[in-house]
Amino acid sequence: MEVKQISVFVENKEGRIKKAMNTLAEADINIRALSIADTTKYGILRLIVSDNKKAIEALEKDGFIVKENEVLLLEIPDKPNGLNSVLTTFDEKGINLEYLYAFVSSKPDVATLVMRLENMQKAKEALQDNGIKLLKKEDIQFL
Repeated sequence: MEVKQISVFVENKEGRIKKAMNTLAEADINIRALSIADTTKYGILRLIVSDNKKAIEALEKDGFIVKENEVLLLEIPDKPNGLNSVLTTFDEKGINLEYLYAFVSSKPDVATLVMRLENMQKAKEALQDNGIKLLKKEDIQFL
């Protein structure tokens, strides 16, 4: 299933990520997963949060540029070569992986991944055809 992720563009300056975190905390937004990619001038903070609409409003009000896009959220076996089985599926179908990040799962022996792919529909079909479990946002807990 597709899940909406928010991407926050952050200047690569001291205190900017902390400011974004404070903005989310003040809006009572819980973060379930995050990734930061940076360059010398800016970074992209990618987040799966408890309330996208509320998070986007708060961040934009505080001067951040925010984009929402779809990602796939999936479970793989937490064992050697677990990720490679998914990547092999994409290679066989000619699907380009744009990025991925992982976060802790409460389930033993399971890793949870967030993925953005060039062709999301084709990727979703390939994963389902290979028995790889796709998750919905409701499947991850916001404590």
